[in-house]
Amino acid sequence: MKARKIALLSVLCAIAMVMSYLEHFIPTPHPAIKIGLPNVIIVFILYRIGMKEAIAVSLIRVLLTSIIFGSIASSLPYSLAGAVLSLLIMVILKALKVFSTVTVSIAGGIMHIVGQIVVACIIMSTAQIAYLIPILSVTAIIAGTLVGIAGNLLIKKVPKI
Repeated sequence: MKARKIALLSVLCAIAMVMSYLEHFIPTPHPAIKIGLPNVIIVFILYRIGMKEAIAVSLIRVLLTSIIFGSIASSLPYSLAGAVLSLLIMVILKALKVFSTVTVSIAGGIMHIVGQIVVACIIMSTAQIAYLIPILSVTAIIAGTLVGIAGNLLIKKVPKI
């Protein structure tokens, strides 16, 4: 990988980390509800740079934000599961070339919630909290739409790298 590309991805990762930090100051009706601001950067990277780069930046961001802003033991498993499932569905849907950026983002948001709930069910040894999936999916649709629109605007404004 060229030094310029590594530098660009490092800057984008740092921006995503700052967005992750700033997201904590946005009031939501419930602590489990987040907009997913860093995913604007991930969607941009996925569409403008590439799949491998989006995966790398997303996973590095999750790891670093868990270390810096959270607790590896408590936040990393949830964030990692959400990020992996989110990336998986976004990569698949983008590859199909029939879904819009917004649809890909919405699917990513929903799968992020599913991943986190699955981890919570495993850690808490109960499936009872799975009832949150439909409720949180509504917020994921709204947030995924906003993230998808923002990502799409960024994709249109920044030329292919």
